[in-house]
Amino acid sequence: MLMDTMWSAFENMVKSASDWVTLTFDAPSARAVVFGVPIGGHLFVEGLLFVVILFLLTQKSYKPPKRPLTKKEIDELCDEWIPEPLIPSVTEEMKYEPPALESAAEPHTVINGKEVVNFTSANYLGLLGHEKLLDSCTKALEKYGVGSCGPRGFYGTIDVHLDCESRIAKFLGTTDSILYSYGLSTLFSTIPAFCKKGDVVVVDEGVHWGIQNGLHLSRSTIIYFKHNDMKSLQSTLENATHDNKQAKKLRRYIVVEAVYQNSGQIAPLDEIIRLKEKYRFRVILDESNSIGVLGSSGRGLTEHCKVPIEKVDIVTAAMGHALATEGGFCTGSARVIDHQRLSSSGYVFSASLPPYLASAAITAIDVLEENPVLIKKLKGNIANLHKGLSDVEGLEIVSDPQSPIVFLKLKKSMGSLKADLQVLEDISDHLLKEYSVFVSTSKRSTVDKCKLPTGIRLFVSAAHTASDLEKACESLKKTTSHVLAGH
Repeated sequence: MLMDTMWSAFENMVKSASDWVTLTFDAPSARAVVFGVPIGGHLFVEGLLFVVILFLLTQKSYKPPKRPLTKKEIDELCDEWIPEPLIPSVTEEMKYEPPALESAAEPHTVINGKEVVNFTSANYLGLLGHEKLLDSCTKALEKYGVGSCGPRGFYGTIDVHLDCESRIAKFLGTTDSILYSYGLSTLFSTIPAFCKKGDVVVVDEGVHWGIQNGLHLSRSTIIYFKHNDMKSLQSTLENATHDNKQAKKLRRYIVVEAVYQNSGQIAPLDEIIRLKEKYRFRVILDESNSIGVLGSSGRGLTEHCKVPIEKVDIVTAAMGHALATEGGFCTGSARVIDHQRLSSSGYVFSASLPPYLASAAITAIDVLEENPVLIKKLKGNIANLHKGLSDVEGLEIVSDPQSPIVFLKLKKSMGSLKADLQVLEDISDHLLKEYSVFVSTSKRSTVDKCKLPTGIRLFVSAAHTASDLEKACESLKKTTSHVLAGH
């Protein structure tokens, strides 16, 4: 009976369009005959289903008539709608308010009306508040005012900018330099000016957020290698070139810091240059924490490692550290600098550096060259602090003995990054409250992707006295013992 019903439906569908098909059905034997040829029942059913599917696919789908929503329905939908928040919910960690300075960030500063020993400012040469720098700023303000409020290419260039660029190039032994108005914008702008979509960039996993953001803006193919590990770098370069035939046709870069802000370690530039030349990469080197610090005359990592600066393709640095001013610069060959003047967003679109800051940078370099004893004093302070903190209970130094950033991390993790950071912040808060020693933890923002362990950073200055260093060592030992006992 079922077969008779299906056959009847099928016969009606094909009757009008199938005059050329001779079709009969033998119900007792459950066999169909097409063009006089008998077909098995299962083949017939399959063919029937195929035709039914074709029939259904060719039919117009049913669409209910549209009608406007009533006011009640609109109100109900609006009441039910919950918009996504503009920002994530604020956690307890985000509510933390850092101590506010009430005086200049010199080796001794004032917090909440109390003088403290300051180890949070990267004032390496102690030039912050230096009489000659203040005098040069005053004269520049009287002559130029606070600035042109325009980009360098649109009536924002002042002669002191050109003088500063020439002075930096002469000091470092390069052809030319270019100034930026803000230290971080130097990395935001320089990296995307050279690294484009499709380019291969091999980066140390410990680089600071400024470099991370510059790489993100470049849209290049980013490959990380283990922090300051030259075997990992060589393996990464090997894989990037041999496994990718197309990589040989692309621009390829290695990006490192001279002194890593997130660990205090110093990059082995001589080995990096050897690998660069072997695998035909270019090197971008950030010297923010090494200019004025490393080398016999403070010319940075190239002098420290005795590597000709011409072998480094692009050198960048923020001037807010050893030079005690603000802004940043990139230095190198004339082609490298000229390209940025036309294609670097931080240079083309940002207001030019206030002239008094450029004047302060020139003076800072002059003071450094006239007083090499500052570098010797700084290196002596680094060695003393490094030695004094070498036996702190529960903490270990991971920074280089010649680094101006003395970086301590927990010997034994508390089980998570959050728990480790809480212990370190407890140590920092107790130091400030009980001993008037101001240090900072390597607390990172939610956008910082650095995976290195957190720790306590002490920025050493040539202006710190022996008593400042002794106080820091003794108070840190007592505080760490007290805080870890409570955990």
